[in-house]
Amino acid sequence: MGDFDYDAELRRYDRHLREAADVQPDDHVLDLGCGAGQTTRAAARLAIRGSALGVDLSAPMLARAERAAADVPNLRFARADAQVHPFPPAAFTLGLSRFGTMFFEDPAAAFANIARALRPGGRLVQLVWQERRRQEWVTAIHRSLAEADPPDSTAPGDAFSLADPATVRSVLTANRFADVELADVREPLWYGPDPAAALDAVLQLREASDLIAARAAGDKDRALARLRGEMTEHHGRDGVWFDARAWLVTARRT
Repeated sequence: MGDFDYDAELRRYDRHLREAADVQPDDHVLDLGCGAGQTTRAAARLAIRGSALGVDLSAPMLARAERAAADVPNLRFARADAQVHPFPPAAFTLGLSRFGTMFFEDPAAAFANIARALRPGGRLVQLVWQERRRQEWVTAIHRSLAEADPPDSTAPGDAFSLADPATVRSVLTANRFADVELADVREPLWYGPDPAAALDAVLQLREASDLIAARAAGDKDRALARLRGEMTEHHGRDGVWFDARAWLVTARRT
């Protein structure tokens, strides 16, 4: 399997994040779960008198981010766990995350730590997934590989742990954030130029890899054939697309 291109997958969501973030020339931006750094680079290029710091736990992704950012002087990256990393207090005016904050094992501790890193009045803008059953890509994976609808349950660290608006509002308001707003964003995800590439990409998702690993040896080929059929069914002129739903969450640090 090749490397999954998350930037390409999430391309339709970038516009929503950029518009909501509205990075200003003097901003100091903290990008949480920055991956290969696409969102951090975009922020740094707008914060021309400020700076951007991208943090992530993945060393390979950060290595890619560093290589792509050689020409952006006000940008740096760090391998760090945003839940506990000792960020300089009140050093940032804007916190940003494109589908990174759902993976916190301890959301309360994480958002409290992020609040300490933001200046009073600083903004937090994040994209998080809505519930599994609102994701066409998740439904296709579960129906193909588990022959069942996706479950409703979530747990801390799960990709859908912030799907419930009440949970989002509660954890943010309890940890020094106010003016919490959630906007419904519906955009498709791109999984590759053709069904073969899309199947390869989807199988790198934990949502799929755990299910295929749980199949008995004799059932795996049939399950994969069903999933391959889903990729073919969603193949259009410009690749394989699946519907998806997210919350665009904005808040202000008190």
